[in-house]
Amino acid sequence: MESSRQEELRLRIKRFALRIIRRVQHLPRTAEAQILGKQQLLRSGTSVGANYRAAGRARSKAEFSSKIGIVVEESDETVFWLECLVESHIVKEELLQDLLREANELVAIFSASHRTVRR
Repeated sequence: MESSRQEELRLRIKRFALRIIRRVQHLPRTAEAQILGKQQLLRSGTSVGANYRAAGRARSKAEFSSKIGIVVEESDETVFWLECLVESHIVKEELLQDLLREANELVAIFSASHRTVRR
């Protein structure tokens, strides 16, 4: 059962990364949008999945905790860049609402996991 939930989360995170990639591909061609999108959002948003996969290969509880901590940071950073795109009026809020909601949910999931493993 646990393996099934882990696989489900892996797929969810991959879908999230793909959604980030597609969103960045459709950003305006302004310097600000490209910097926020390609240099910031794309890196943090795709890093969530890569680091989660690395956490799954952790050799100890301490290593898992460390790697999940990185996943929390990258997820939260992704929320920040999405908020910046909206609040700077580069992207309309309604275009990012679902992605922002998913990013916040991922932060909550990984934060809870990180708290649990540190106990």
